[in-house]
Amino acid sequence: MKVREFRSDLWLPRQLEEIFVFFADPANLDAITPPWLHFNIVTPLPISMREGTLIDYRLRVHGIPLHWRSKITRWSPPAGFVDEQIRGPYRFWTHEHTFQVQNGGTLVRDYVRYATPLDTLVHRLFVRPDIDKIFKFRTEELQRRFA
Repeated sequence: MKVREFRSDLWLPRQLEEIFVFFADPANLDAITPPWLHFNIVTPLPISMREGTLIDYRLRVHGIPLHWRSKITRWSPPAGFVDEQIRGPYRFWTHEHTFQVQNGGTLVRDYVRYATPLDTLVHRLFVRPDIDKIFKFRTEELQRRFA
């Protein structure tokens, strides 16, 4: 299994606590997820975030309906948290979110490690371009929201 990595850094001109509160509420995921994914949280809201929290989602990738379950495996407010795919399209997916004070604002850092089925066939053509587009959308929405 080949494990891939994706990293993204985004500086936002807001206080760390405000940024963390936004990310700590799963209901905000819809606002920073591209509409073409048809993203929907299945777990009833509000969701109490802590280590061990499970969250179920539905989405569509290239028209294929998918069910995704994440588990919060580390919860360290306001420094960050980690969510891992328990069930979903990847063979392996872990997403580390970190937040730190920087230059009067907050540095939002995403570090994703993932593995796909049929890596050689699908990674370069579909998976990596999709991840790039998803995080580009997310960056633009966060900049718009917190500018």
